[in-house]
Amino acid sequence: MSDRVISTKGLTREYTRDQFKVMALHNASLDVNKGEFVALMGPSGSGKSTLLYLIAAMDRPTDGEIQVLGQDLRALSRGEIDEWRNAHVGFVFQSFNLIPVLTALENVELPLKLTSLKKKERLEHAETALKLVGLGDRVHHFPKQLSGGQEQRVAIARALVTDPDIILADEPTGNLDAASANEVLSLLHRLNQEYGKTIVMVTHDPHAARFATKVRFLDKGELLEDGKKPADWISA
Repeated sequence: MSDRVISTKGLTREYTRDQFKVMALHNASLDVNKGEFVALMGPSGSGKSTLLYLIAAMDRPTDGEIQVLGQDLRALSRGEIDEWRNAHVGFVFQSFNLIPVLTALENVELPLKLTSLKKKERLEHAETALKLVGLGDRVHHFPKQLSGGQEQRVAIARALVTDPDIILADEPTGNLDAASANEVLSLLHRLNQEYGKTIVMVTHDPHAARFATKVRFLDKGELLEDGKKPADWISA
């Protein structure tokens, strides 16, 4: 069996806004192997989040090929996509996307409600995920009772609770202070190194990218060749 878990060829996403066509991503070809931690970097509007959302099947390409875990995502119906994503992908958002009226435990349990697990089993899995991210003592806290870094760790636990094959993170430290950002990045690094999780992370922060095992740059909707950066890119 191939170690390649993500493969795109000529991937393109074009939008129509106010009768104008916007090329968000053009002809992007990317391969990610099992166990890699890939950072997608580039300035705002470069297409990095568009590429991530296509890999997560949260958006559909205009053209090109995309296979994730051997599945042709363009061949799936909307209902099939939801089931496939819940089984194989954990997604971490910049804005946490926690439900404020639910506890940390209840937020992490949510993806498991789409499985056949019973309530007791779901809560046990959710508690285990929270312990893994260092929040075993915060299971009954509500989001407003947590720091930003703790909220993001709850979000990571929610992404992990189904034991996904791939973790996708969209600017996971964008709303965090430096100390909290380091905690979250260290956690993602640990998940990659100790648990072998394949991670693709979108970031504009060179410091965050240092936690990855590979960095790919995008510029003006183009995925640059491996090892190349935008001409005006300035590293911190």
